[in-house]
Amino acid sequence: MATPHGIGGAWGLGVLLGVGLGVGLGLTAGPHDAPSSVYLSSWAVLVAEGQRDAGLLAQRYGLICVGQVLDGEPYYHFQHRGSRQTSLSRHWGWSLRLSREPQVLWFEQQTVKIRAKRSINVVPTDPWFPKQWYMVRCPDLNILSAWSKGFTGRGVVLSILDDGIEKDHPDLAPNYDPLASYDFNSNDPDPQPRYDTWGENRHGTRCAGEAAAVANNGICGAGIAYNAKIGGVRMLDGPITDIVEARSLSLQPQHIHIYSASWGPLDDGRHVDGPGVLAMKAFHNGITKVSTGRGGLGSIFIWASGNGGINYDNCNCDGYTNSIYTLTVGSAFASGRQPRYSEPCASTLTTTYSSSVSSQAQIVTTDLHHHCTDRHAGSSASAPLAAGMIALALEANPALTWRDVQHLVVRASRPAHLQAEDWAVNGVGRKVSHYYGYGLLDAALLVELAQAWAGTRPQMRCSIKALHTPRNIGSKLTIPADTSSCSGTTRSILSLEHVQVQLSLSYSRRGDLQITLRSPMGTTSTLVTVRPYDTSQQGYKDWTFMSTHFWDEDPNGTWTLMLENKGDAYNTGGLWGDEPTHTVLHSLPSLPPVCLPSDCCLPGHSPCKSPVSMGAALWGLPPSPIEGIADPTASSPTSTSKEVGWGHVDTTQCCVLSLPPPGVLTSFILHLHGTDEDMMARHFSAPTMGECTKRDAQGACTGESIPHHALGQQGMMLSAPGGPTSPLTPPSLHRVQWLLLCPSRLLLVLLPPPLLWPHHAHIPYLHPLPSLLLHVPGQLSQQLHLLPCCTSL
Repeated sequence: MATPHGIGGAWGLGVLLGVGLGVGLGLTAGPHDAPSSVYLSSWAVLVAEGQRDAGLLAQRYGLICVGQVLDGEPYYHFQHRGSRQTSLSRHWGWSLRLSREPQVLWFEQQTVKIRAKRSINVVPTDPWFPKQWYMVRCPDLNILSAWSKGFTGRGVVLSILDDGIEKDHPDLAPNYDPLASYDFNSNDPDPQPRYDTWGENRHGTRCAGEAAAVANNGICGAGIAYNAKIGGVRMLDGPITDIVEARSLSLQPQHIHIYSASWGPLDDGRHVDGPGVLAMKAFHNGITKVSTGRGGLGSIFIWASGNGGINYDNCNCDGYTNSIYTLTVGSAFASGRQPRYSEPCASTLTTTYSSSVSSQAQIVTTDLHHHCTDRHAGSSASAPLAAGMIALALEANPALTWRDVQHLVVRASRPAHLQAEDWAVNGVGRKVSHYYGYGLLDAALLVELAQAWAGTRPQMRCSIKALHTPRNIGSKLTIPADTSSCSGTTRSILSLEHVQVQLSLSYSRRGDLQITLRSPMGTTSTLVTVRPYDTSQQGYKDWTFMSTHFWDEDPNGTWTLMLENKGDAYNTGGLWGDEPTHTVLHSLPSLPPVCLPSDCCLPGHSPCKSPVSMGAALWGLPPSPIEGIADPTASSPTSTSKEVGWGHVDTTQCCVLSLPPPGVLTSFILHLHGTDEDMMARHFSAPTMGECTKRDAQGACTGESIPHHALGQQGMMLSAPGGPTSPLTPPSLHRVQWLLLCPSRLLLVLLPPPLLWPHHAHIPYLHPLPSLLLHVPGQLSQQLHLLPCCTSL
């Protein structure tokens, strides 16, 4: 016989069973601090004899047996026959009846439980967040979508290498990390900036707020990685030495994940400068040593491309942005235009937003004296945004190496609406620009790829010495470099990452020289552009240029280095004597006129009667004979007109010294870095995407313009009707209503749902070729529309 239990007994047994279940399952049953309950006309009932008796039992009390709650267990759901009723108190009548029923071993009236979704309310409540247009206004950096996936930088540590950080700023203090901070200007642990009337040392505090300002605290705006830890290094407010830079770059490398730097050599378009011996060693150790950077995964160094565009500067002349160990970030306005200060270079990998000091839409961040600002600008503002986004990726996948991060950034950058005349498609179909790298960085795509990313195989390196004797540059010089020595060896590379060109050359006016490199797959990358303010006569002394434009290309074949004088002939000068009718066959350096001294003339000849450009005196004679240049020791003053290397000059009127050419290339070494894996063969799931037209309060997309199937291919081209037909032409092309040719993806927008391919379907006719020509039958050409690319993709 069942034990009679009354109302209290039933509830007591319920508690006993709940405790028993809790002990057995490691769960805690029953409310502890639950809010006041709302009761439903619904009961969970444990019946002794099974389902048939449960149905009859429910009918006896005017209830409905909805069914069994747990398969194989005699728990049943009883419900009142009438409409659903709620009450703030228990239904004592039915509870009393059930408590007196011998077949009922336990029952519980159901209550409405308050449960919160474990998702993030991704739209911060900070008062200035609506001003952060680069997060909330399409086309944005897709930060809200990354946050909605649960990634906010938790567990990641960043450090801003700059002029200090206001560590007690209320929007930074909760995230401040003293282990990621130091003052190398004063040699103490406190990175607090030095205050002055002009706020000169606000730079670091502003950069810190962009990356990791606290969210939802009612102060300023929100940082990209608002749950990350942030530190600051004070190293720019005092004498900057190689030691200071090296110690800053190597601070706590096992603790700090990401270093962000928005500084470098002068952006005046005149200098070629970079890290010293110790700073280079710090970069190398942070990347390669297990005992330093992130336990062997490699420190992440984020660098701003520079503000020298107005001076025609090029960031390949900046040895920090030009390093394979740094991830260089360019800038774009909200409109997609390039800022005037933006520097082009082949080493820029990606782009985030910024602004100019005169534009209305600038960057919101923290400022000195616990203030906020919406006036942050320049390429300085772009790097910390990228640093914050990469912190999200490291939270998504903490095992990413420094090379993994760069691979992901290449794939997560989109040309989008960015405007530049130099966009080009490289050998694997990716669009790339010297101003923007691979495009605008997409935070949501970055974290998605990070989650699915399998580690990159070890880095391979192959170096080719392509020049064995010095060569005269003249007006143009082309040098081939064959990579056959790298094939089939332990240095064999299938997919490129970084390509370096190490050069030594003399040149009369360095800024007139443009240097480009062409890969075997036909991609041309400009290593340095004309810099009109660079009048240096020092050339490049063992300088290494770096390009990321060949990413994932096959390096095997012949590379071509091209050096070209883009300056005016007037700027490169000439040799002038007393007789203007004499022809000068080659341009000479434009140097200050200096008359040759008498002791340099050969016996029997007097010094010059008019100024002569004494190039050889400044440059020195070439160390070895150069092809096409006469041996200066062979010149003789015995004839009235003699060819001495550079042209016909009257040696009776002037003592002539054979001059070297305006430019001599003495060394060219090509360094290829990559992996022995075919990276283009990697497949990623292609998410269905559409332009988000509406977001809810949590930042989730609630409305899309059209369904898209992102196929993940790049650089696709559509042939005109009657043009080349690809053997990969899809048999079902008649289903396509629109063909969107986006810079980063080919999107097929299909007809209404019955004809839609499943989102997970594999599209067999697409292949990772540099370009895919799809022939559209003539009868369909009038129905096909080229639509603008969705900039939110």
